[in-house]
Amino acid sequence: MQRFYCWGPAKSPMHMTANENEEWYRHRQTPVIFNPHKPIVINDTSINYVNLNGIYSTVDAIKKQERVLILTPMREASKHLPQHFDLLSSLTYPHELIDLAFLVGDSEDDTMAALAKELERVQGNPEVAFHSTMIVAKDFGVRSSQEVHDRHSFEAQGPRRKALARARNYLLATALRSEHSWVYWRDVDIHDSPPEIIEDFILHDRDILVPNVWFHRYREVGGKMVDVEGRFDYNSWQETPESLKVVANVEKDKDFILAEGYKNLKIFGLRNHMALQGDWREDKDVEIPLDGIGGVNIIVKADVHRSGINFPCYAFENQAETEGFAKMAKRAGYGVYGLPNYVVWHVDTDEKPGNA
Repeated sequence: MQRFYCWGPAKSPMHMTANENEEWYRHRQTPVIFNPHKPIVINDTSINYVNLNGIYSTVDAIKKQERVLILTPMREASKHLPQHFDLLSSLTYPHELIDLAFLVGDSEDDTMAALAKELERVQGNPEVAFHSTMIVAKDFGVRSSQEVHDRHSFEAQGPRRKALARARNYLLATALRSEHSWVYWRDVDIHDSPPEIIEDFILHDRDILVPNVWFHRYREVGGKMVDVEGRFDYNSWQETPESLKVVANVEKDKDFILAEGYKNLKIFGLRNHMALQGDWREDKDVEIPLDGIGGVNIIVKADVHRSGINFPCYAFENQAETEGFAKMAKRAGYGVYGLPNYVVWHVDTDEKPGNA
């Protein structure tokens, strides 16, 4: 057996006095413990912290409680509001995960009052109330008539599309918040659409997705009223070799805006229009890639907008507003798709003969 000499008091360290403990450890350096993960606490209430790392757009949107922002720009639209809110109320996506925002501008009718009353009616009903609602008032100096022959005339398209693009951008910049995963652009004059449209579109997991847009028009044929199922939105299209040749010539004038569906332009009829394809009786999940889209009904992953893809109020590749939005998104590498067999029904409009 070896002999060992014990330095210090013959007692447990737990039983040492303060002086004995100091005597025992005085030959050592003072220990320093570093904790690199110690949080920094900021108590200044003027500093806000936003973490976008946890905001995703996934096919499990309901399960993951992903928030949807529904945006609707409108002008002199009071007559469409009752139907619009009836359709919104019927949406099956959980209303507590939906925020509504509207922009009202350049209206001379009672759109603002009618909108406020409809929102009060819906939000006052706990069974259909949405998470939040917002009304944005902004005029852009538009004075053209809302009559079909005026607002759908060829001459009005350039200025009208630029003004619409500005309205969409103002609404988006004001209403989009950090918690939103999806942005749903929905026009006020939709006549009918499936209640489960949000879930249906989210399942496709596309950056930008639009349906086909048709309208009902009843005519008497052989003594019976027949639904002709008219095609409405000619702004959703695919480029063709023939149309690209026209676009190449037009590109010389960087400020010229192509308006689809008008016989005044040489591009009329050269693009493949989704409105002329598909059938609502067929498989609704069939997809096709698109180069331009209409604005009646668009579902967008919110990060597409956060990345700076908005609605150009100028000529972008000779397109503006929603068609320019599609061109810009594709240039940035995002996917733009349409569902030719998934039909949303627009109110009927009586177009000028010869135009699509």
